Amino acid sequence: MVIASLAVALAALRQGNAPPLASSQSTSRVIEAPTAQTEQTLAAPAKSTAVPTATAAVVETAAASDVTAPAAAQAPEFAQAIEPAADASSQLAAPPTQGPILPEYRVVAYYGHPHDPAMGIVGEHDIDELAALLREEAANYAAADPSRPVIPALEIIATVAQPVPGADGTYILDTSRETLDAYIDYAGANGMLVILDLQIGRGTVAAEIEKVRDLLALPNVHLAIDPEFAVAEGEIPGKYIGSVTADSIAYAQQVLAEISATNGIPPKILIVHQFREDMVENREQLTSQPGVQLVIDADGYGSPELKQAMYDAIMPDEPIEFSGVKLFYRQDTPLMTPQEILALTPTPDVIIYQ
Repeated sequence: MVIASLAVALAALRQGNAPPLASSQSTSRVIEAPTAQTEQTLAAPAKSTAVPTATAAVVETAAASDVTAPAAAQAPEFAQAIEPAADASSQLAAPPTQGPILPEYRVVAYYGHPHDPAMGIVGEHDIDELAALLREEAANYAAADPSRPVIPALEIIATVAQPVPGADGTYILDTSRETLDAYIDYAGANGMLVILDLQIGRGTVAAEIEKVRDLLALPNVHLAIDPEFAVAEGEIPGKYIGSVTADSIAYAQQVLAEISATNGIPPKILIVHQFREDMVENREQLTSQPGVQLVIDADGYGSPELKQAMYDAIMPDEPIEFSGVKLFYRQDTPLMTPQEILALTPTPDVIIYQ
């Protein structure tokens, strides 16, 4: 049964025609767009509605009715190394002040929105508790592979795709600058990176980057693009699986390279989340650019067998510089261990937990 369902899922991934996908945050909530504001910002939870905003799952069958929503109340079980260090922070590295991060270092990140626990672990804890848990998880990878220093990171959703158009019709709600500044300052003071995640909605990669361009000039701030929520006219984020073009990614690379050169700071990391081949159009046209390090992240949740199949499908022999993988504390059953993750080929350079 597992072999048969695996074949169905993998074939669908390769053909760009994935089976029905279950939302990884099917029980999540979203803050409704304010009606009186021209610029929308997400600062704290308000009145909530059902949310389609989520990273899609890799499902074990082709039938949506076979997918069971995760229990939201169950606390996540954190992966543990065989012999975790007594002092986790002693195994971790601070971001370099010169030179690139990858491949000398590995990055282990926590993903989510600070004001919504349903969007990932970032919103489940206050920042001090979150940082302690992140260091513990990052130390597991340092223990599993002592040859490569590990830098902890926070991936913060900076623009949140919405089921409502908002005042500008982009289906995007911006995270408040106050929130972004607070997490960036905390990360900088505590030896961590920040990755600003952009959910594009009906906007453009160029327009969404402009919202955070000044923050990207900070040495510890990097960028992620989530094609899942980049939808066309007539489509609603969360109801359709979106995509971005290789040209849009190349534009993001150019902007990041320019920011790096202009400010005399280390190369920027650009993460592109992907769980279907058709989420990046013309991906064969992607190339490396000096001043930016491109990471393709295998997204989506499921059993270890399905995650392995998806990783193999998303990481072909194309000119992709670095590889990443995302794990889900609540939806991955069982959760892959650091040892299992590091056994993937190619070995992931970036590991993200949602």
